[in-house]
Amino acid sequence: MEAHGTAPDITELLRAWSGGDPAALDRLVPLVYGELHRLAHRYLGREQSNDMLQTTALVHEAYIRLVDAQRVGWKDRVHFFAISANLMRRILVEFARTRASLKRGGGMSVMPLDEAAVASPAPKPGFAALDEALEALAAIDARQGRIVELRFFGGLTEDEIATELGISPDTVMRDWKHAKAWLLRELKSNRGHAS
Repeated sequence: MEAHGTAPDITELLRAWSGGDPAALDRLVPLVYGELHRLAHRYLGREQSNDMLQTTALVHEAYIRLVDAQRVGWKDRVHFFAISANLMRRILVEFARTRASLKRGGGMSVMPLDEAAVASPAPKPGFAALDEALEALAAIDARQGRIVELRFFGGLTEDEIATELGISPDTVMRDWKHAKAWLLRELKSNRGHAS
């Protein structure tokens, strides 16, 4: 069901929807659903757990939250997918944290620490760890944090990110390179502290 509309169609529908036209949402969904599904599938493919959310469930949860965000002043297609990427990131982090909480006990009986160490492998960094590292990066350099979010979670190109942030594609590439290096060091450092 991958229908494709042109960027101006999507932009026009987004503006009509945020202006209060509920019919615009009905026309918008088939145009963006395929891309949202592709983004969700990409995110979930990174998580190596069998009990992760299903792609369609993630898209539907994001859709429900997007409907609640009707009054956003949508600028264009890129802005829509940037907001969608942020929502999916939040949903995945909430899910990962809930799952981690349940694995740590969540009302279950407590296992002695020496038995738990034998029973469970070392934790792998997931969406929650990446989210924490990304929040730390954003506190140091907000633009780099936003570029990572748009590129990694939103799947936007350098040109689309440049347009969204009002900077040059060269600046996007430079910041992306620095941000990736910083995040890799941060994740590696935190993994070392967790063991």
